[in-house]
Amino acid sequence: MTDILDELEWRDVTAQTTDTDALRETLSKGPITVYAGFDPTAPSLHVGNLATLLILTRFQRAGHRPIGLVGGATGLIGDPSGRSTERALNTSEVVAEWVARIRVQVEKFLSFEPGPNAATLVSNLDWTAELSAIDFLRDVGKHFPVNRMLARESVSARLGGEGLSYTEFSYQILQANDYLELYRRHGCTLQLGGSDQWGNITAGVDLIRRVEGAHVHALTGKLITKADGTKFGKTAGGAVWLDPALTTPYAFYQYWLNADDRDVIRFLKVFTFRSREEIEHLEKAVADRPFAREAQRTLAEDLTTLVHGPQELAAAVAASKALFGQGSLDELPASTLAAALAEVPKATVPGLGASLVDLMADSGLVESKSAARRAVKEGGAYLNNTKITDEAYVPAAADLLHGRFLVLRRGKKSVGGVEVG
Repeated sequence: MTDILDELEWRDVTAQTTDTDALRETLSKGPITVYAGFDPTAPSLHVGNLATLLILTRFQRAGHRPIGLVGGATGLIGDPSGRSTERALNTSEVVAEWVARIRVQVEKFLSFEPGPNAATLVSNLDWTAELSAIDFLRDVGKHFPVNRMLARESVSARLGGEGLSYTEFSYQILQANDYLELYRRHGCTLQLGGSDQWGNITAGVDLIRRVEGAHVHALTGKLITKADGTKFGKTAGGAVWLDPALTTPYAFYQYWLNADDRDVIRFLKVFTFRSREEIEHLEKAVADRPFAREAQRTLAEDLTTLVHGPQELAAAVAASKALFGQGSLDELPASTLAAALAEVPKATVPGLGASLVDLMADSGLVESKSAARRAVKEGGAYLNNTKITDEAYVPAAADLLHGRFLVLRRGKKSVGGVEVG
């Protein structure tokens, strides 16, 4: 049972633990119950949340009992951790809707099959909603010295700026009470979270010690950063979401396929279930044959399958190949083609009539019409993967894919698109 800590250490995903030796001793005695919480601050989890969720999944695969907590209560309050300004509070109706959506996402990664380590899914609104303000202050709040609360980084960082409302100040007490409730209800003795949650998590450890006289554990995962200095999980348009309506499976696949050589092995350790031997093989492939991008393809395929399923992976791979002339564009579903073209330079026009040269320039595929004419003249201009050699060519209705799309390409690697309507 202690092998899980060795695996997490090899995968380089852990940031802090309350007491590693004590946790090892606890794990050596048999399965434990472990939980991780996910607040509905958006309608979907993103890949940053996925790192924590996969640590929880690894604990279950190692034989432990996982609890996925969705913050129906804490989502109404807002966690100040990592923020310099006050959160905008969402309505109870919005939070309830987001809780339902996130529950479905968490369920996909855990096994609820009957057995000794079957997963449990809870909302902290179940025990927080019935707690009166007086009971909360008397039974929970009295165990929190204000001086220690003020010293927490998530609080102290805000006091020097715009300040902090009592609403957000109380968040750490609510999260600590969650740990206490799960300890009482399910015997939970380990809480997982991101490293920015360390103060909130250890507040729960301390509360259980004060109230129950019990010793429980905390473990946080590293916040994942990219080698180029940009924030992990962010694109030009925002977060990389797990919900296909917010980040399409094609865009999700492409995000991982484009991983930097400096990042890809680390991402394979964090986000896949590949063995040490498999990842070491891929690490060697990156060093010896970086142009083949074997590690990136493995990462993109594994993660897209994990999050969206094998059918969406097949569609994303087919679209990726077809856009670059290695497959049939006619066979792509309209939704997949639309998702693919959303990731490349694209123009939207009211109707047909413009020449291919004009469309290449208008879409941003080339920097000018003269560059487009040069591409045609040199044999590097393609419409729907068909080479066009006539500078005056005007696409017709018969060229439209699904009655509305044109795929433009310059050479082998530069793709653009046009949507009519």
